Amino acid sequence: MAEANWTSVSEFVLLGLSERQDLQLLIFGGLLATYVLNLAGNSMLLVLIWADPQLASPMYFLLSQLAMVDMGLASITLPQALVNTLSQHRVIPFASCLAQLFLYLAVDNMEGYLLAIMAYDRYMAVCDPLRYAAVVTRSLCLKMAAASLAVVISHGLLHAVMTARLRYCGNSVQHFFCDVPPLLRLSCTRPFASELVISTQGVLVVLGPFAFILASYARIGVAVARLRSAQALRKALSTCGSHLTVVLLMYGSVAWFYFRPASSHALGHDWEVAVFYTVVAPALNPLIYSLRNKDVAAALRRTGRKVLARGT
Repeated sequence: MAEANWTSVSEFVLLGLSERQDLQLLIFGGLLATYVLNLAGNSMLLVLIWADPQLASPMYFLLSQLAMVDMGLASITLPQALVNTLSQHRVIPFASCLAQLFLYLAVDNMEGYLLAIMAYDRYMAVCDPLRYAAVVTRSLCLKMAAASLAVVISHGLLHAVMTARLRYCGNSVQHFFCDVPPLLRLSCTRPFASELVISTQGVLVVLGPFAFILASYARIGVAVARLRSAQALRKALSTCGSHLTVVLLMYGSVAWFYFRPASSHALGHDWEVAVFYTVVAPALNPLIYSLRNKDVAAALRRTGRKVLARGT
């Protein structure tokens, strides 16, 4: 596009999930209900893990970090979306948009790294149980989480800086929050540098944890195949079931994003996938761990009995 068509952008207009006015209350109700479910479920997990001594293992420490990430992921995107669904003024300042983009990328990718650390935890628990307590300590989990945090912060900052340097020929973002793909579509010229970073560094940062998870579960699968005891097999499946379900939810949506028809990208339907992994999946995670994890379910029952005992 010609240089003369470029104008400075000081703010963006978030078009949201739909421009139809008759759907705004329905969208608001759905987003609000999911957000409340997210906060309530993940807060419940945090309270159980912090208050119950039987959930003091590294596995549940990592689960508490995942719960905080899930709450953070929804809190970065949903409050703005909720306000916009009831307002005709859907403007977000340029600086706020970039801040939201940075936080979203950092927190979203942190979830993948936490799931990778949890996969290592599950690998040690199934494949090397005698050394598990000595190797997988809270100190090790903290170090791995800190290293992951440094990676995702650098990743988010890089994309935020590169997005800030683009020249925009419009400010209407076909999304309900500031994300890289819809902003790139507003660039006056092809954002070759940003696309190159996404296809190289971005793929490594996003898919690196997934490759590690696949390798961990490949080893777990080999170990489980060698088990001759039905009880040992059930224990291994119980150990990994909740984590594997959450992994499938998260990376299933990522696979849909990358392998769906190119026409849906061109039409700006990125928000369809984003709604699932930023709104729906983080709200489902605590339910998955509560219903499928015997330790969490038992801690919930113990806490419930204590509350009832104090009330009588």
